[in-house]
Amino acid sequence: MVEQAREGRPRAVARLISLVEGGSPQLREVMATLAPLTGGAYVVGLTGSPGVGKSTSTSALVTAYRRSGRRVGVLAVDPSSPFSGGALLGDRVRMSEHASDPGVYIRSMATRGHLGGLAWAAPQAIRVLDAAGCDVVLVETVGVGQSEVEIAAQADTSVVLLAPGMGDGIQAAKAGILEIGDVYVVNKADRDGADATARELNHMLGLGEARAAGDWRPPIVKTVASRGEGTDELLDALDKHRGWMEEHGALVERRRTRAAGEIETIAVTALRRRIGSLHGDARLSALAGKVTDGTLDPYAAADELVAGLTES
Repeated sequence: MVEQAREGRPRAVARLISLVEGGSPQLREVMATLAPLTGGAYVVGLTGSPGVGKSTSTSALVTAYRRSGRRVGVLAVDPSSPFSGGALLGDRVRMSEHASDPGVYIRSMATRGHLGGLAWAAPQAIRVLDAAGCDVVLVETVGVGQSEVEIAAQADTSVVLLAPGMGDGIQAAKAGILEIGDVYVVNKADRDGADATARELNHMLGLGEARAAGDWRPPIVKTVASRGEGTDELLDALDKHRGWMEEHGALVERRRTRAAGEIETIAVTALRRRIGSLHGDARLSALAGKVTDGTLDPYAAADELVAGLTES
């Protein structure tokens, strides 16, 4: 499957990502095979509130990247229903114009209850698209609020999209999602208030953390993604940020931080699975008895339990 994915066969890529989503027993073997093949793709994350045009902007970026001959992978994350558990994987409906392009692979994923704007399996799915030979991987988050900033930990460059009429200057100054952008986009710039939104955003960035000479200052790009207007300027901003990161060593550091987070998540998940199977375990029962009779406090009991788990 890995060899077929490298050849650009979409069915092989789909099966590999399905193994990731399903937590297949083959996943360790697959990831070991993929590891030497990764590191070539540039990961761009697109996030913003519902309705700002993330899917349309993603589609416009795919068109721009394909014009330059680059192979593109798209990971579009949609929210899961808290009632039925299902998800309308509709983001790729807006990208149907690329469905027949062999140089584009589009995959929709449901969050399955995972918070932060991404699906739990997103980091491994990005790795699959990277190993499959994509030059660029575009990750579109669900429509997020002010605190779902997980994309900043998964992308080389984070793009935050806004639109006129989504709030006033106070809204633009609120902490959270507006602090993670490497590039800001005011989409639907043909609407009234676009210039005011850009000014308020620029003012907010000026009030942010102090930047030394040579530090990256996030640019603000105005687009009308539905007509492809401003896409070339956005692409230029992305390329400039990549160049700045490579020049200052920030790209390697960001990817190292991303790998550390991925390792930590896998390790914590494994530990949580082992702890979850301790109900009825003699060790847990004995420690609970000591806490109940006051011979041991719960923190010391937890330390003893963790030490026993790691030793075993």
